[in-house]
Amino acid sequence: MPKLVVHGAVLQCTMGMAPGTLSVLPAGMVEGDMKPVATVMDFAPMVNVAPFGACKSPANPQVAAATAAAMGVLTPMPCVPVIPAPWTPGSPTVTIGVFNALTESCQCMCAWAGQISVTMSGATQFTAE
Repeated sequence: MPKLVVHGAVLQCTMGMAPGTLSVLPAGMVEGDMKPVATVMDFAPMVNVAPFGACKSPANPQVAAATAAAMGVLTPMPCVPVIPAPWTPGSPTVTIGVFNALTESCQCMCAWAGQISVTMSGATQFTAE
């Protein structure tokens, strides 16, 4: 069974150059390992999902402009995630309020073609059973 994801989990984007972290606001009031447990709705950029260092996606307008200015040499720019949809698929058995709990197997997409995944859930013992 996949582990539930809690505040402080480590995330990675395929177009990012450094790991990011997940911040979970204590609104759900459900804790695991003494930290708030995430739901699939914890996907807001800069609130829940921290930047991933620099972005190397040519789909990102800032990267495209910097690359064009560098005569076609890929030029990464600071990451500012744009996440238009919640995490998927979510736990099929665990809900927090009305939303499915976030598990370490969930992913979401950045509008700049990056796939965001959980690399360390932050939970040591709680699973989505």
